[in-house]
Amino acid sequence: MANLKALKIRIGSVKSTQKITKAMKMVAAAKLRRAQDAAEAGRPYAEELTKVMARLASGVTVGPESPKLLAGTGKDQVHFMVVATSERGLAGAFNSNIVRAAVRKARELEAEGKTLKFYLIGKKGRAVINRLFPGKIVHQVDQTHIKTVSFDDAHEVAEDIMARYEAGEFDVAHLFFAKFQSALVQIPTELQLIPVPIAAAEEEKPNGPVAAFEYEPDEEEILAALLPRNIAVQLFRAFQENAASEQGSRMTAMDNATRNAGDMINRLTIQYNRSRQAAITTELVEIISGAEAL
Repeated sequence: MANLKALKIRIGSVKSTQKITKAMKMVAAAKLRRAQDAAEAGRPYAEELTKVMARLASGVTVGPESPKLLAGTGKDQVHFMVVATSERGLAGAFNSNIVRAAVRKARELEAEGKTLKFYLIGKKGRAVINRLFPGKIVHQVDQTHIKTVSFDDAHEVAEDIMARYEAGEFDVAHLFFAKFQSALVQIPTELQLIPVPIAAAEEEKPNGPVAAFEYEPDEEEILAALLPRNIAVQLFRAFQENAASEQGSRMTAMDNATRNAGDMINRLTIQYNRSRQAAITTELVEIISGAEAL
């Protein structure tokens, strides 16, 4: 009977867990729709701004007088790893995939003799990065109080990163996030944030005839004004992509957990019924044996 009681308690516990995972799946599905719409609406703006920056950058000669965000520091020694993860768990492999991409890049840079610094947005990557790269985390942005990320939040982070760049804390900044593709697929993505990669600018040059543009003021002045905004826009895009990816990954993970709980309940129920049947059979045999003895 003790075994039957333990099985019954365990079945009840798994059923309670299944109710929680089912509720979390429904909440994630509702949030996913809004987050996906926001991410998809923001992509054209971020992508077009990147193209504009590329065209402007391709039309200037990078030199000492160029904006520092474009020209760089002239060195390539200290790399700033901006890793954007979530504040909450139970989202499948969402956070671990982003951290894995950042760690892979960090190992490559370490092999080249580069110095690393980590700037974490969200707390879910901290434990792994702190274990693998002790003492390399310079700052962590806490977003637990933010329900829906806004451009102001991204702008605040961008201002902090650019201030550190102006102070000479690093030479190159890399941004890591997850690009949303579907509820099942989120692609870990790396983006060079600072300085604006000239290679990308050259790739954006059209092959055919191009209309002539005259800029007032000139390209360098426009770049000086747009470069800081571009940093904030790319961060905001990363936040939006992460928000959609997190909810999609959580919905999938909770759906799998709900189905696994259902399978476990079925197995435990079969085990409970067999044990109960065995106990009843044993009691019947004992009763019959006792009656025959009389």
